[in-house]
Amino acid sequence: MATYQPTTESSGTIPNTDMIWCSIRQCFITSVGIMFLWLFITLKDLKEDEADRSVEARYDSKNLRLLEDWQKITFKYSEKIQKRRKTWLTVGITSVSRRDPSGLFYTLASLYEASSPAEQRRLTVLVHLADSDLIWLRETVAHISSHYSAQILAGQLLLIHAPSEAYPTVDGIQNETSPGQFHSKKNVDNAFLMSFATKLSTYFLLIEDNVYCVPNFVTHIHAKVTAMKPKSWVLLEFSNMGSLGKLFHSRNLPLLAHFLLLFHRSKPLDRMILHFRTLLVQESPIISRPFLFYHRLPDHRFDNKESTVVPEKNIYGPDNPPGAVFTDMKVSGVHFPWEAYTMDESFFWTYNVSTGNHLTVILNHPANLTRVQVVTGSIMNGQYILVKGQVELGYDPEGMPQYCTNFVLLGHLRQGQMDQEIFLKSIRNHVSCVRLVVNADQVGGLIIRHIYLWEENA
Repeated sequence: MATYQPTTESSGTIPNTDMIWCSIRQCFITSVGIMFLWLFITLKDLKEDEADRSVEARYDSKNLRLLEDWQKITFKYSEKIQKRRKTWLTVGITSVSRRDPSGLFYTLASLYEASSPAEQRRLTVLVHLADSDLIWLRETVAHISSHYSAQILAGQLLLIHAPSEAYPTVDGIQNETSPGQFHSKKNVDNAFLMSFATKLSTYFLLIEDNVYCVPNFVTHIHAKVTAMKPKSWVLLEFSNMGSLGKLFHSRNLPLLAHFLLLFHRSKPLDRMILHFRTLLVQESPIISRPFLFYHRLPDHRFDNKESTVVPEKNIYGPDNPPGAVFTDMKVSGVHFPWEAYTMDESFFWTYNVSTGNHLTVILNHPANLTRVQVVTGSIMNGQYILVKGQVELGYDPEGMPQYCTNFVLLGHLRQGQMDQEIFLKSIRNHVSCVRLVVNADQVGGLIIRHIYLWEENA
């Protein structure tokens, strides 16, 4: 395990007068690179010391020994470099390289902007850079170090990386490259994250990258934990989306990390967490509202990095102005709510919806809409439609995160669809929300294929 810490010490060598002077920022990034190289050599030595060990992805004690050996190394290393007081809460994030490189940076910015200085003193942020791409690792470390050097030097922000040799293998093939093993890789990533976080704080909050954090979320969580003190609990949930916003006692993290590593191929992370909760005898979920964490819509500017040609906009196609998507429907962890608002063929999958459930698009800025189209159900055979539902337009947003205070009915779904032009200026202007509402309980699956919006003079 490597822990990235920028250094502020100079080498003590006086440069010649004919040398090129570096800016303070360049020197800082160079020091990070030197530390990264030293960590690489250290990891190589650790690899040679353990070359005689075979790591197999079977549900036996070898996987547990792997995690235990890794824990001993990281704890020994962290004890030497982190002489720091224990905080109240650790926020854990696992991140990998992706087409939108801004996801992790957006999450860190939102997290710190949503925390007051007093809250940040009670907070440790732990980021597991769980990708073997060395270029991405160097660039990510350099970027974070240049923006959050104060937090890193204060021990409030920790960046860790588990080398690929630490991961289990299946028939000699590492999980991170095996087809169909995404949830296995994610489970192991988070097992390492949690085992490192065990001694950092009293509580541990699991979030993801590409996430928006509600202002003063630390205070809200503290209030909920205080209110729960007379009762015992294993898991508190501050979001209904997959593994996002899950709070644990740090004392339970070693057991959870072992559980994830032992059964890493069994289920996706969110289902593993729910299973763990029931094993520790918390039968019912404890969901705290309003939710404190939401997924951010992806930035499609990065969908095709190699293309330098900007495609011409279809003047007849939808506009879908920027916004966020919220729902109180069940989230499977495979197809997410924001996928109903994308311009591609992705969709949101849910199941067993109830009367009053909704999926709401909250626009970043009010828009003048001329047309709204909502389509549910499978494109192949028309199954999984919303049988009874309606679409509403919302106005006058308030609060944080924002929600609309006034809604008007636009139309009802017919055979799972609605395509409605808006002629009345009184309802089409200054629209801030578009809400799909369930009008009757419905058992089984539901696909919300897309919500398309057309803007006036867009």
